[in-house]
Amino acid sequence: MKYIIVAVFVALILLTLPNKSKKMDLLLSHDTILAFGDSLTYGYGADNNESYPALLSSLSGYKVINAGINGETSDEGLQRLPELLEDKSVKLMILCIGGNDILQRQSMTALKNNLKTMIHMSKIKGIDVLLVAVPNISLFGLTPLTLYEEVAEEEDVLLLSGVLAEILGNPTLKSDQIHPNALGYKQMAEKIYESLVENGWIQ
Repeated sequence: MKYIIVAVFVALILLTLPNKSKKMDLLLSHDTILAFGDSLTYGYGADNNESYPALLSSLSGYKVINAGINGETSDEGLQRLPELLEDKSVKLMILCIGGNDILQRQSMTALKNNLKTMIHMSKIKGIDVLLVAVPNISLFGLTPLTLYEEVAEEEDVLLLSGVLAEILGNPTLKSDQIHPNALGYKQMAEKIYESLVENGWIQ
């Protein structure tokens, strides 16, 4: 009897675990994508029409708001986000922020909490989130930052990891040590577009 009880308990746990392979709601033609972040979103190091949000808009056919600000930390982004979320056409946010927290050696606990709060704000508004991981940039090169995986797991959102590390690890795709060039942003847009298609946001 106790084995049956244990089996039922395990089954209930499995049923309540987040389903990372689930398909998201397909964006409608009038829906908007909010690209939120810092200089990596703004497109520093390339022309305005070469930023990843501009290129993603061309690839997908959807309106993509470039809400990136050069030099912004997650604390500053957290203060700015609520007003942007009032746009009722926004149904998906691509969240890519944290690089300046890392460079300024700010608290990684605070960064994690800020990311989680931004995701909560979005969910309250019925907005899906795709989290883009930012690598740890140091004198020793690029290393993974596990907090993005932790945030994605704890908040049950999809994570796009490795893309920025791949781009910033390739000198031909960089405008400087911490920013892509036009080719790098093109690759970033293509990888994000692939993720949106694979996960059912767009066809």
